Amino acid sequence: MLKELGIVIGNETKAGKIFEELFPDFMTIEYDKPSNYVSYFWNKYELLDNRNPNLNGKVFEYILASLCIRENILPLYLSAKVAFVPNVIYDLMFYTKERGPICWSVKTSLRERYKQADLESIALKYVHRKALSYLITLSNEAIGVKAKIKSGDVIGLDNVIIATSPEFDELVTNLKAFQFEEPPIVKVIESTQVVTMEKVHSVYGV
Repeated sequence: MLKELGIVIGNETKAGKIFEELFPDFMTIEYDKPSNYVSYFWNKYELLDNRNPNLNGKVFEYILASLCIRENILPLYLSAKVAFVPNVIYDLMFYTKERGPICWSVKTSLRERYKQADLESIALKYVHRKALSYLITLSNEAIGVKAKIKSGDVIGLDNVIIATSPEFDELVTNLKAFQFEEPPIVKVIESTQVVTMEKVHSVYGV
């Protein structure tokens, strides 16, 4: 199912296989809040005896992607590149009429990883000034990063949110107020005064 939806591409990944073995049809899972959805999936994943810590990030990403589908927050872009923002691949991204890009940087744990998310957010906002950028995590380390955002030590991220908290429910509710759409096709150069070889030929006959 993940491959058909475009969440997993190419050969089936180990994380994708684990997700589908645990949740053959995520569309049938009942939940009352987005945070409860994340908690249910993550807790079940953590019960696996053969859980590979190296796959934690991808499984978490798939949980959030499937939640966006359930919440009709679409279109959704995974491992996304943004025009004029070189050398950055964003975990989950949306495009809205009101703010342009909205990015979710997905980290199960933080440590120093929030710094990378902050730099990526700065790069995004340098091109798209109204963009929003959130760091979504499962770690209580979010509290420390929130303090850094408030003090101005972290300037790119709009917020860092624990995905199993009521704050995440609020984020999803707020996001659903935006009008989601396909991003525009970027024309690198635009001008009403264009000199072409065809025009030169028509004027000078050469």
